[in-house]
Amino acid sequence: MDIVHGVEPQKILELRQAVESKDMYIALKRVFDFSAAFFLIILFLPFLAAIYLIIKFTSPGPAIFRQTRIGMYGKEFTMYKFRSMYVAENNDLSKFVSENERKKGFYIKSDADPRVTPFGRYIRRTSIDELPQLFNVLKGDMSLVGPRPVIRYFLSAYPHILEMRTVVKPGMTGLWQIKNRAHSATILDMLDYDLDYIDNLSLYMDIKILLQTIPSVLKCEGAV
Repeated sequence: MDIVHGVEPQKILELRQAVESKDMYIALKRVFDFSAAFFLIILFLPFLAAIYLIIKFTSPGPAIFRQTRIGMYGKEFTMYKFRSMYVAENNDLSKFVSENERKKGFYIKSDADPRVTPFGRYIRRTSIDELPQLFNVLKGDMSLVGPRPVIRYFLSAYPHILEMRTVVKPGMTGLWQIKNRAHSATILDMLDYDLDYIDNLSLYMDIKILLQTIPSVLKCEGAV
């Protein structure tokens, strides 16, 4: 369902047209995304299987958590993660997010979240929980690099963010993640970084962000 709506439509249209004019970049990025995701899935398949089994044996419920996120042009898609929470708690985010956080428009994953399982804390710190999104990249729902796909829940305060951020595919990592990976940041900060990325789209920037993501992951700073 397309839920893009709202403010400054001419500006949004111009931004979208600017991105779509980079047809060579878009084509090359899709080839790169598909090839890299396919290679990484094959490379990590035994590891992914081991994580899957550990989750199945350490807490009841499915090992893969599926959640509706907002994709390119505001279209919803199902994003995959390794489940890091107790199954009864996965779909009730509002119980943990305070009213203050809702007003500010941000939420950062936290080990203090009481919904998280013991093994879930580990896979969150190391970002292992995000690896199933390689299948989203393979399917074309996501890219390796791009604005993080958000839940509709967080967009009520700033609906224009949806329009601005969805002119490109959402990504597994992005400029916001490498700049604010270990820090709380408002949703407006996120928009600033995402628009900076969109204004400077290039394979060079994508590769640079991927390379800068590696030390952040190795430092176990977690992901958003």
